[in-house]
Amino acid sequence: MKALIPAGGAGTRLRPITHTSAKQLIPIANKPVIFYVLESIAEAGITEVGIVVGDTAEEVRRAIGDGSDWGLRVTYLPQAAPLGLAHTVLIAREFLGDDDFVMYLGDNFLIGGITGLVEQFRADRPAAQIMLTKVADPRAFGVAELDVEGRLIGLEEKPRHPKSDLALVGVFLFTAAVHPIVAGLTPSARGELEISHAISGLMHAGHPVVTTITEGYWKDTGNVADILEVNRLVLEGLEPEIAGVVDDASELIGRVTVGPGAVVRGSRIVGPVIIGAGSVVENSYVGPFTSVAEDCRIIESELEYSVVLGSSVIRGVGRIEASLIGREVEVIPAPRTPRAHRLLLGDHSRVQVCAYL
Repeated sequence: MKALIPAGGAGTRLRPITHTSAKQLIPIANKPVIFYVLESIAEAGITEVGIVVGDTAEEVRRAIGDGSDWGLRVTYLPQAAPLGLAHTVLIAREFLGDDDFVMYLGDNFLIGGITGLVEQFRADRPAAQIMLTKVADPRAFGVAELDVEGRLIGLEEKPRHPKSDLALVGVFLFTAAVHPIVAGLTPSARGELEISHAISGLMHAGHPVVTTITEGYWKDTGNVADILEVNRLVLEGLEPEIAGVVDDASELIGRVTVGPGAVVRGSRIVGPVIIGAGSVVENSYVGPFTSVAEDCRIIESELEYSVVLGSSVIRGVGRIEASLIGREVEVIPAPRTPRAHRLLLGDHSRVQVCAYL
């Protein structure tokens, strides 16, 4: 069995960060989300991995390399444009050959891994096996309709009026039976080759398609709220470790990790919190469910329930919460006079400011 990881896509819901960075490399507890995907694949005993890459190909290559850090052999498969998940199967045809494969979306996060799912698929070998989970608003997902006996009878992609609350999780398993179906697909109204159409095509051709409803935790980390929520969940299991320097004037409460070369001075940190290697926290408060990446500076500020990416500076700005702050960002106080906000924002930015100065 092989694995296929779609890692292209524009990441429009995470702009402006994804103007310059791959959404699959946004860190969860200071580790890129795609690394969790690679770990799950390796734990399932799969070693051959194809990663479909787009405009951020070089960044993804630099982060993952040849896959040997996970005991994997990685092949990169260029995709000229994000034309749908079924299109990734189409362009991966030569890499996949006639092997069974698991498709695991590179920006999805699934607690518990995929080992059990892969073992079940290897034992039963249906043409396709899909994972479903109940969601509050299924309109943003592929939606499955089951009959009274729990068998799949229909799939819709992002329907306006969903027939159920069962959404497709971003993990799919296929035999080579899917390839002729994908080859015959035409673009949807969105201009994409939909994986839900490929699964429906297998059903209509008489191939067995099996569903598994997961009760575990799953998130598509495609927006800020979901990234912060997944970061919170992962930090809940954080093992405290102090590899850096914490001075006597600082107070660490709960599960706190301070990375190698990091320095904490005169600060209060209430875990779970992770401070990345080489970062400095000085005269500040860092509150629960916060990840600060490597080589950051948090000076005379308060930070809580947030994710800060590498080499950013937050200095003298009071309290920040529920925020995703990109790489090499500088957040500093405005001049006292005139009393006004001064902003330099990229396209698709979103800023919330106090109404009264």
